[in-house]
Amino acid sequence: MAPLRKELKIFAGNSNLPLADEICRFLKIPLGNAVVSTFSDGESRVEVKENVRGGDVFVIQSICAPGNNNLMELLLLLDAFKRASAKRISAVIPYYGYARQDRKVVPRVPISAKLVADLITTSGASRILTLDLHSGQIQGFFNIPVDNLYATPVLLQYLKRRLNRDSVTIVSPDAGGVERARDFATRLDASLAIIDKRRVGPNVVAEMNIIGDVQGECAVLLDDMVDTAGTLTMAAEALKREGARRIFGCCTHAVLSGPAIQKIDDSPLEELIVTNSIPLQPETQSCKKIKVLSVAHLIGEAIRRTHEEKSISSLFV
Repeated sequence: MAPLRKELKIFAGNSNLPLADEICRFLKIPLGNAVVSTFSDGESRVEVKENVRGGDVFVIQSICAPGNNNLMELLLLLDAFKRASAKRISAVIPYYGYARQDRKVVPRVPISAKLVADLITTSGASRILTLDLHSGQIQGFFNIPVDNLYATPVLLQYLKRRLNRDSVTIVSPDAGGVERARDFATRLDASLAIIDKRRVGPNVVAEMNIIGDVQGECAVLLDDMVDTAGTLTMAAEALKREGARRIFGCCTHAVLSGPAIQKIDDSPLEELIVTNSIPLQPETQSCKKIKVLSVAHLIGEAIRRTHEEKSISSLFV
């Protein structure tokens, strides 16, 4: 007798319901029925309302603001499916929060990215599917398989259409993003520039120097995430001073906390291109400079191939 095929089931926490709905439409399956709410004292409450025994379960949840609540919802969902005897549980985390503290750079600080990895694994995840990790080494914090997808194909497709035949320079906002920017520039047949920034504290940049020629160019600032937009907007100002003709921002994760929207509105940026790995708040959606691209097809295809035990390496380019 042939082995029974595991049934594909997709569930979502509160942070990614619109994205999960889009993924389910792509895969032509219904979104799983799970109640994710809170008790009157604010504790997270999870209840799965359908049978998942022996199923291949994918739980979609970004660890975005409110990060503590969304992380707890993810952990409780994973634990619920483990106790409900799901055959395999994959945590689909479009935005992996707590990733910025991934090593000790000063005394007496946690490595939060490792702690969160341990929590997710202990809660019952069999594998991880994520998007544009803040640093690739985080994959090594897990003792289970990790697939780190890149939003590059989605961003490139839009940029090729948006920039048309402009002379383009891809700009890395720091030394850590050079590899990403170089790969992007190669695919766009564009030049490369790097910004040397000096920080005086978290989210505070003292000065910026541009390495490369952006005079008369269409400059595209490329990063994995934008938080307070301080670095992004200061870099845009520096590019304008150096004679860049048009300035775009491009990132996967639009954290956009604090005064980020006001800074973007007041900056020389023509457009900030982001994905829906993090759901945008209403005030962010109303910002005319922000263009949101969907990664539902990319993640949906990765889920389909994982479920069918097929290679997903072609999605990494």
